[in-house]
Amino acid sequence: HISEALLESINKDITSNMKLAVFSLLAGSAAAFAPARTARANTALNLNGWVADEGAFCFGLPGSLPPVGDFDPLGFATNADLGTIKKYREAELQHGRVAMLAAIGMLVTEEPIEFHPLFEASNKDIGPAIRHLDEVRATSPFFFEFLAVIIGGLELNRALVGWKAPEAGTLGRVSSDGGTMFQDLNDDYYPGDVGFDPLGLKPEDPEEFAILHTKELQNGRLAMLGAAGMIVQELVNGKEIFVNLGLATDRFDAASQAMLPVQFP
Repeated sequence: HISEALLESINKDITSNMKLAVFSLLAGSAAAFAPARTARANTALNLNGWVADEGAFCFGLPGSLPPVGDFDPLGFATNADLGTIKKYREAELQHGRVAMLAAIGMLVTEEPIEFHPLFEASNKDIGPAIRHLDEVRATSPFFFEFLAVIIGGLELNRALVGWKAPEAGTLGRVSSDGGTMFQDLNDDYYPGDVGFDPLGLKPEDPEEFAILHTKELQNGRLAMLGAAGMIVQELVNGKEIFVNLGLATDRFDAASQAMLPVQFP
């Protein structure tokens, strides 16, 4: 009886071990075919002192300041993954940088400063900045070809630094679940950091970098609103910014307007 009980116990142990082995094998096989969870792996990267936090607004990227705080009234960031949030931030930074240059350019080329590196303004007042490119095309047509080459070179460099090379099998697809897609950013790329820092202003300290990054964001956001407002104002009444504010004399008369390629109504 003792030997029969012992044999029965051994058989049960063998059966249990076999079931456990089969279950482990099946679980391992299923895991091999399961989609890789790359999003959590990406959040472990330390980029300029920023480590993506899945529980924080915009994965913890700098840019939120009181009293506005986590401002997202349309909910773009609510269900966005890490890659999408980084692309949003990249677009916001680039538009902000262009808007800052545009705002400064509009102000320094109008009354009373009127600094025009491409043509002389002493002979005539060419009016609001929204029509200055018309004058540039008339007096320095080569400038646009030169500008296109410069912009193309800058954008190519930005693409090589920040973007993954798309895979041939994903062309025309929308979802990135099956491979690298067009406009997928590199995992180790911090939005906006293309390595251009000729004056050495980028801080080494992560906290100082976050502060400087937030300042750039806030100035860019203000510049986008400011540049849009100035363009609309000049389209409405055809007056230069400082002239409209009463801080400069309006020298843009009908005679000078007749000399421009495009006339205001």
